Amino acid sequence: MVAGHIVATTGEPVRYAPRSLCSFAAAAFMAVSLSSPAGAEGPPTPCSEQRETVRLGNALPRVATRLAAGEAVTIVAIGSSSTAGAGASTSAAAYPSRLAVELQAQFPGRSIRVVNRGVNGEEAQQMVARFDTDVFPEKPDLVLWQVGTNSLLRDRHLAQAEPLIREGVRRLKSGGTDVILVDPQLAPRVISKPDVAKLVEMLSAVAKEENIGVFHRFAAMRHWREVQNIAFTTFVPPDELHMNDWSYSCIGKLFASSINEAISRSLLTATR
Repeated sequence: MVAGHIVATTGEPVRYAPRSLCSFAAAAFMAVSLSSPAGAEGPPTPCSEQRETVRLGNALPRVATRLAAGEAVTIVAIGSSSTAGAGASTSAAAYPSRLAVELQAQFPGRSIRVVNRGVNGEEAQQMVARFDTDVFPEKPDLVLWQVGTNSLLRDRHLAQAEPLIREGVRRLKSGGTDVILVDPQLAPRVISKPDVAKLVEMLSAVAKEENIGVFHRFAAMRHWREVQNIAFTTFVPPDELHMNDWSYSCIGKLFASSINEAISRSLLTATR
């Protein structure tokens, strides 16, 4: 790594997830998301900031402290195919790589390394098992954990995944690492599952209870669909599940802004 630059490195994704009862409220939520928004669907608009939509809700004290001291920062993104970059034209278009580019723009002259440890098809159990080989050796200051989508797609009982996710968060935090959970993407095959609202709520609840941040990817993408009137075909590839270059880039931009805001909040709190 060259000092003063932000770089992204990738892991080795190996396989894709297969195509995989909830309350009336969740079913209604799904129906609204699948329906066409009012008005004509136009070409993609520039990625809006959506600051309140994607606000993390928690500070990032470790990252803030290291940046304030002029020290290097390592970020590890662990997850499944939408972290690995399925649907992108190249690995450089995956969200961790785009996040690195955006962080470079927002923190010029700082050394921040973003490591992509996404593996296609994995669920929480497989990800937690990889912490010792793919996460902890990097000595991360911040871990971005995208989890839960494959359990949803395979119709697993989310109650089985929740304790694994909670255990994983506690392991990641044990060394003082900052942690952010990443909730599912909004795509036709995801929102066709009646438990999608339950998954989003569960990840938010775990994050709140464990005092960590959650990046609301689902809400950001719902904003594209229902507020900006952007067609699914613009930000979801033909598999109706993953993301494409435009949506990965936009998520990288939004995520970088969210991290920046959380760092600023951490520094403000520390000076009081």
